[in-house]
Amino acid sequence: MSINKIRSILYLIARILGDVNAVQKGKIGQRIGRRITGKLLGRLLGKLFK
Repeated sequence: MSINKIRSILYLIARILGDVNAVQKGKIGQRIGRRITGKLLGRLLGKLFK
């Protein structure tokens, strides 16, 4: 198993734990909004610096 595979699994676990934590605290809407904003911003910057 490569380091990249292990890292991607760890990031996946961290994202799931963050979602669970947000649900427990009642802030799931805020988290979803930030994730969507982050994805859009990442794509925009990717196209800008391509």
